[in-house]
Amino acid sequence: MPRFVTTAIIGGMRSVHSVRAVYTALAVVPGVTTAEVVLGRAVIEHDGGATREALRAAIELAGCELLETTEERQRSLPLL
Repeated sequence: MPRFVTTAIIGGMRSVHSVRAVYTALAVVPGVTTAEVVLGRAVIEHDGGATREALRAAIELAGCELLETTEERQRSLPLL
């Protein structure tokens, strides 16, 4: 199954509390498998089902703003 990695630039993150709030909000987005969140940025691994709109809604629910995203599709080689 293909794996996607989305890097999100996030505005309004000013404290550890906001980092936790964004992490918690992203954790319940359908398709998200992992999220690494630091001040101003999140790297989100997902199965392709986590749309930009769903990520934006989760980040806004946490009281922050999604400023920019980049998405990369990672493929794994089959085992022989």
